[in-house]
Amino acid sequence: MYSGRTGESIDMIYWLEGHYIKEALQEVNYFMRDWRNNQVIGIDSRTVDIVAATHNLLDTTEPYMLVSGYRSPATNAMLRRRSSGVAKNSLHMKGEANDVRLKSRSVAQMARAAQAVAAGGVGRYTRSNFVHMDCGRVRQWGS
Repeated sequence: MYSGRTGESIDMIYWLEGHYIKEALQEVNYFMRDWRNNQVIGIDSRTVDIVAATHNLLDTTEPYMLVSGYRSPATNAMLRRRSSGVAKNSLHMKGEANDVRLKSRSVAQMARAAQAVAAGGVGRYTRSNFVHMDCGRVRQWGS
């Protein structure tokens, strides 16, 4: 489902017969770690559900490129100094958000699919070519 900046890739079944698979979610936690300092936290399973449901709607086998998963407070502060588009209390710091892209789909296509899931926030970052998805309240922003 994901490929990452470090060349890693993850494609797995994480839910089976009504239950999350603990070992699979542990792999997701590691994969979505803050790659700048290797800090790992528990990624909210709702976040994984949202990106998986969106991926299914997009009808592609191409894995997401993970731009950003978990961000430590230090990483988030550094990114805030560089960009006005980084929230002070970002859900990335709680393991409740990720930023992804696909080569085969536009930001608009990905955002529409994520909005159809209607399970959290969806941000369009067309110039940077990624979509933010989180398990916070349902909302949308960007162009």
